[in-house]
Amino acid sequence: MADPNKGSGKNRSLLYLAGGDASEAAAQRAASKAGVTAPVWLGRRGYAVAWVAQQADEEMPPRATIQARWDAGQGVVLPGFLASALAGCQEDVAASKALVAKAQQGAEIAGLFDAEPYVSRLAPAFELLASSVDEGDDQEIETLEFDVLKAGELVAEGLWVKASWLSFDDSDASLRFRFSFGMAGYEDVAADFERQDYAAKLTEALFPESAMISASQPLDALLQDVLGVAKVAYVERIIYFNAPNGGAQMHQDVERGHAGVVYAQVSGSTVWLALSKTELMAEIQSFMARPDVDELLVSELPEAPDRTTLKAWCATSERLAQMLDERDNDPLEALINRVPAFARQLIEKGYGAILKPGDVMLLPQQSMEHCAWHSVYCVGDEAGEALSFAVRGAPQ
Repeated sequence: MADPNKGSGKNRSLLYLAGGDASEAAAQRAASKAGVTAPVWLGRRGYAVAWVAQQADEEMPPRATIQARWDAGQGVVLPGFLASALAGCQEDVAASKALVAKAQQGAEIAGLFDAEPYVSRLAPAFELLASSVDEGDDQEIETLEFDVLKAGELVAEGLWVKASWLSFDDSDASLRFRFSFGMAGYEDVAADFERQDYAAKLTEALFPESAMISASQPLDALLQDVLGVAKVAYVERIIYFNAPNGGAQMHQDVERGHAGVVYAQVSGSTVWLALSKTELMAEIQSFMARPDVDELLVSELPEAPDRTTLKAWCATSERLAQMLDERDNDPLEALINRVPAFARQLIEKGYGAILKPGDVMLLPQQSMEHCAWHSVYCVGDEAGEALSFAVRGAPQ
């Protein structure tokens, strides 16, 4: 399997400086000794992971490297790829930041969008039908339902935008706005491209800065080439606002009919650990083979039977692959998300990257076996906006 420079590219690799429980002064001394920039602290929802620093300036990977990494199921960082487009939509970014601040303080989402400039952007195509809250979903904030009208006639129904917290942790104010249609989790959204396209247009009506992806001709041309399609469609769109102490646990985003995900940093910064499923499995098995593995695991897996179970799962690649895809895999989930020594191993192997405004991450997601797994940490003291769009070939 192709593995050019491993991780996200040698010029984007992170340097591990110290454990997450070290003081900022100690991390700064380590950074000065290594001759790198100011240290960055990684942590998420109460778990301190590491102090890191970027080792080198950004450098766009060659076209052949982009293709090789995509074909290998690896994440691909495109530094500054959308910086010019981002510069032209700062007013929209500021408006979205203000809207989210109100939502985080408890304002009703429907009320926020029932005002200018949103009303004018929605009319006449999108009609807000209802606002609801799923009482059985503690993460949901509010769901808005829309119909699509053309010349006053109904042409599509069942579109929605769902605002949700990203975790149950009260100290994490991260949230997202997800755009789709139909019954979430049950409907084959890839089979209805027309409504996928309308949901995409609804995204741009409410968050117009999201067009920095869909209107980018250079990105469109690159993805046409990488995917081997005549026309690219950006569907199942999500607008993220990652807050301090937030981010995403290690996961993949495979969904039938989609080739992968395009992620763009709009404001703030995030640190990513991204690698193919094959690489993740190899790193897990390498970690579990360490003679001191019990000592490294005991803080998160204090019960010996849990560690024994984890060792059994990791004994063969077949079993490990199966358990990665299972929902009920708590010992494995603890390892890949909450054991600092495992995160350190991934960082030192070159799988880390810092994304800044205008940067793009491509995440192939063709199948459960051929996909980029990724973990995200918010960097800094303020919530940052990001765009995450599924990508597919548009039907001809």
